Amino acid sequence: MSTTSAKGPRSTYFVVRETRVLRELGESEERIASVVTWRDATCFTDAERVALELGEAVFTADPSGERVPEELYARASAHYDDKALWTLVMVIAHIGFFAPAALIAKPIPGMPPGRNYTD
Repeated sequence: MSTTSAKGPRSTYFVVRETRVLRELGESEERIASVVTWRDATCFTDAERVALELGEAVFTADPSGERVPEELYARASAHYDDKALWTLVMVIAHIGFFAPAALIAKPIPGMPPGRNYTD
């Protein structure tokens, strides 16, 4: 199942897949569940918050134009060195690359890649 909301594309397939990865990496259930309400959650560092804000900005349409204002980029730069910031940009780009596949093809959560588009 995939939907689009005011905050950009949502894909159940990717949520299920990435949630599983986060658990395997040892992330707590509190942090995983709090991503959806990251602005109010107290379990994220300032650096994590700016990364979440940056990702949200990229995927949220802005009728006034620029999605990532210079001020947001400057705050991200204050938390990440050049290599880490570029890595973050590439992670966000990776999500953006696969989001159309999830929105169009509606992969089935829990199914392995290559077999996740049919029952």
